[in-house]
Amino acid sequence: VWLEQAFPVYKNGFPREVIEEFEKQIGRKTIGNKPASGTEIIKELGEDHIRTGRPIVYTSGDSVFQVAAHEDVIPLTELYRMCETARHLLKGEHRVGRVIARPFTGTPGHFVRTPRRHDYAVDPPKPMLLDVLADRKVPVLGVGKIHDIYNGRGVDEYLTTKGNADGMEKLSAAAKESKGGLVFSNLVDFDMLYGHRKDVEGFAKSLEEFDRLLADLLALLRLSDLLLITADHGCDPDPRWPTTDHSREYVPILAYSPGSGRGANLGVRDTLADMGQTIAENFGASIPHGRSFLHALRATESAR
Repeated sequence: VWLEQAFPVYKNGFPREVIEEFEKQIGRKTIGNKPASGTEIIKELGEDHIRTGRPIVYTSGDSVFQVAAHEDVIPLTELYRMCETARHLLKGEHRVGRVIARPFTGTPGHFVRTPRRHDYAVDPPKPMLLDVLADRKVPVLGVGKIHDIYNGRGVDEYLTTKGNADGMEKLSAAAKESKGGLVFSNLVDFDMLYGHRKDVEGFAKSLEEFDRLLADLLALLRLSDLLLITADHGCDPDPRWPTTDHSREYVPILAYSPGSGRGANLGVRDTLADMGQTIAENFGASIPHGRSFLHALRATESAR
């Protein structure tokens, strides 16, 4: 997905008129309204939220409007309704990329975010990869946040997940049962639990867990299957950089097929859209942006 104009970000919080209109429409005052780490802001304002019943509104270096609430103070259905209200409100110059419900539980000093977050995205511009796959009747299964990120467009079936291990289990089951099409999976723990918290040790252990689960997945792949592994950003763990926002733009691309021969260096690509174009070409389609590297994978196969 290429955007004609970048989504807005709010380094100093949202304008007063936006917050006041949001408060008017949900019938509650809010607290927060500043850029913050999700775990840190519930640590800072969670007790005040419980005492007042006011939801915590915050943002980050990304284009997001996030609403955090304790599940015993504001029920999930009401929190989701608040976020739907925000999504309808944030239009025009304030059309943020995502509105995110951030429920948490626990007691002061021991607050924990729950896996029941929900993302409300902007409808992607047409045509994107999932649109062209739908036109060609290519089945798409979304695992994790995929359905939310694309507003359900082009996703035939979807499965929610509770974390990386659950996501890999569902991905492996899909690989075993699928008769074709695209299985699109998002693993949330790297970013949500470790990246934003600059938890290097936790991230390393999560990678080790993924590595073990990946071995199980590889054993299930058929000769014609293609596995692509990437990320969409990273968080620099260096303590010299205090930000907990996304601060790494370059990400890995790993492509594997049991039917391929020698490995090949895909080089530094111009855009993440190259992966989308590769998938599109694999299914006999194309998207407006990106250069496919499917030929490089086929070259290694023919060199066997």
